[in-house]
Amino acid sequence: MKLLVVSALLCGLMVLTTAASKRHLVKRSTGCPFGWTRNSDRCFLFVPTAMSWARAERNCLSMGANLASVHSSSEYKTIQSLTAPHGNPKTWIGGTDAPQEGIWLWSDGSSFHYSYWCPEEPTNGQNQHCIQMNYGDSKCWDDMGCDRHLPSVCAKKV
Repeated sequence: MKLLVVSALLCGLMVLTTAASKRHLVKRSTGCPFGWTRNSDRCFLFVPTAMSWARAERNCLSMGANLASVHSSSEYKTIQSLTAPHGNPKTWIGGTDAPQEGIWLWSDGSSFHYSYWCPEEPTNGQNQHCIQMNYGDSKCWDDMGCDRHLPSVCAKKV
C-alpha cells in the first residue's frame, strides 16, 4: 500500500514539474527587439546620445547592428520618422568614404545604390568622410567630419 502511495505521489510530482517547466518556455520572437522599429526585413533604432561616427558604429555593433544603411526612400522615411520626435536632428547613418575618397560604402557591407544627397553634396571636403542625415531644410544627406558628435540610427536584420 505504501509503495502504491509513493508511486502515485512521484507520478503526480513528475506531471506537475513537467507542466511547470512548459509554462516557463518562451517562444523566440521573429520581430524586432523592444524599442526597435521594423521596416521590411530590418529593425531600426534611434540613439539620441551624441557621439562620433566611429563610437556610434561601435555602439550599434554592441547591439548586434550597424549604423543604418539606406536602400530605398521607404527606408529613409522610416528612419526620418524615428528622428522626428526628437526634432529631426542631424544624425549619423552608416555611409563613409574614409577608405577611399569619393567611393561611398555602408558600414554593414551592403551595396551603396540609393542616396539622398543634398544639392551639391557630397562636397568631399577635407576630412568629410561620414554621412549625416537631416541636413538643411530638405532633411537630405551631407558629408561631414566623422569626429563630430551626433545622435545615430542603428539597423539590423530581423
